[in-house]
Amino acid sequence: MQICVIPGDGIGPEVIAVATAALRVLAPDLTIKEAEAGWAVFQRTGTALPETTLALAREATAILFGAVASPSHPVPGYRSPIVELRRTLDLYANIRPTVGNEVDLVVVRENTEDLYIGRERLEDDGATAIAERVITRAASARIVRTACELARTRQAYGHPGKVTIVHKANVLRVSDGLFRTVALEVAADYPELTFEERLVDVAAMQLAAQPQRFDVIVTTNMFGDILSDIACIHGGGLGVAASSNLGHGRALFEPVHGAAPDIAGRGIANPTAALNCVVMLLDWIGRPHAAERLRSAITAVAAAGIRTPDVGGQATTREVADEILNQLSAQM
Repeated sequence: MQICVIPGDGIGPEVIAVATAALRVLAPDLTIKEAEAGWAVFQRTGTALPETTLALAREATAILFGAVASPSHPVPGYRSPIVELRRTLDLYANIRPTVGNEVDLVVVRENTEDLYIGRERLEDDGATAIAERVITRAASARIVRTACELARTRQAYGHPGKVTIVHKANVLRVSDGLFRTVALEVAADYPELTFEERLVDVAAMQLAAQPQRFDVIVTTNMFGDILSDIACIHGGGLGVAASSNLGHGRALFEPVHGAAPDIAGRGIANPTAALNCVVMLLDWIGRPHAAERLRSAITAVAAAGIRTPDVGGQATTREVADEILNQLSAQM
């Protein structure tokens, strides 16, 4: 079984080094192959996602991804490698769990279309910028079905089995109107679940103020990107938030925090999100015992107060990593 590891930019290499070390302890039989992608690679080679990296990603059972630093202005030839990987490998479902005080919810985000298809252009001699939004029946149906299956699985473990369909169909009547229509059609196949609708602005307000009212949220790409970041506040913030990008027989796991260039190289990056990605990866490849060992180690180290500055501690990345690896060794 082969795992492709792509550290990326900024703090990506720092936190992925910790995650990879834990993965080697928990699953020494896995073959781990490292590849490169990101803004720094683009600056050096002219491509952010080299063909050799894409080939390794295609061959791998799963991918562990760090972070990329994308520019906020147009750069000819540059495309975000994580967006490109999601689309090329058809990793259509982004799964973002949030667990915290009285909160246990999941945002299920469509991952391949919407505004993130990258169809943008300037008109009127540069005075007007236009972005195309694409919503399809097929992509909408499969993401809502993914959310429903997840809600049904969670229901078996005591969760309420509620799916919240989030859209803005009152304004975006054609694009979000299609998403809403398809979502309600799929919902009819799951009579054992409870469904509700929320406009995205109302959902954002309620997610910030009353997150415990949600179980599984399903929505389009950009809305899901925003809502999942709001949700993670209730689980400890970006430093601990992990996500999975799932397709048919493929998976990519990435921390949510991004490249964080302001703290890169300072040795204070929180590796917890990357370690939580390893938990999700181990569960996905069918190794729940190993996943639980790492989950327990993460919890024990945080409970002991060994935390990086972003979550109120004074520990370095290395100190957190050493304690978690020591916990794993003690469990053997």
